[in-house]
Amino acid sequence: MRVEPPPCEWQLPDPWRADLGQDLVGFGADLAPGTVLQSYRMGLFPMHIDTGQLGWWSPDPRGILRLADLRVSRSLRKSTGQFEVTFDRDFNRVMRECGDSRRDGVWITEEFIAAYSTLHDMGWAHSIEVWSSDELVGGLYGIEVGGVFAGESMFYRRRDASKVALVALVDLLRTQGDERFIDVQWRTKHLASLGAVAISRGEYLTALATALLIEPCFTN
Repeated sequence: MRVEPPPCEWQLPDPWRADLGQDLVGFGADLAPGTVLQSYRMGLFPMHIDTGQLGWWSPDPRGILRLADLRVSRSLRKSTGQFEVTFDRDFNRVMRECGDSRRDGVWITEEFIAAYSTLHDMGWAHSIEVWSSDELVGGLYGIEVGGVFAGESMFYRRRDASKVALVALVDLLRTQGDERFIDVQWRTKHLASLGAVAISRGEYLTALATALLIEPCFTN
């Protein structure tokens, strides 16, 4: 059951008014549940910058993965049968693995873990876990608003484990229709190899407005 948090108390930056090609569009506010949820509904997401300030980002271009575009190689499809996949079994642990200081995830601070764990408890943030026996070897987490799953981060400790989490997420979302999509923020080479594309901020915001009319897939 999703619980709607108290409304955002801040005036967040309007990404429609941001300069073309500018990814960082504002500063300040907080990570209260209502603030974070409102940001995703507006096409923003939070991440601290080097000065320690809380930044609000709306990349231009924006990376997305359309569900029908996911590329699953033969070897990856084989890997999917070698692991167990669960949903929302251990959200906090997945976040902590993604934020391990040995990885490029140092922006996932205790403040972020607390904020997103609260949103998980309220039914908005979700995790996909990949297991080998009883060992957590990969996973990802993100926020679902309407028909958009905003992927925040992923990790792996076994080859292909994070990709297996992504395949499982896409398979789950596709049970409710291909009109949904995954927001990957930036189109990296790795994500491009899996089918992610880059679209303009305006295209993203237009697609988001339509997707917000769709009922979320996760039911908790």
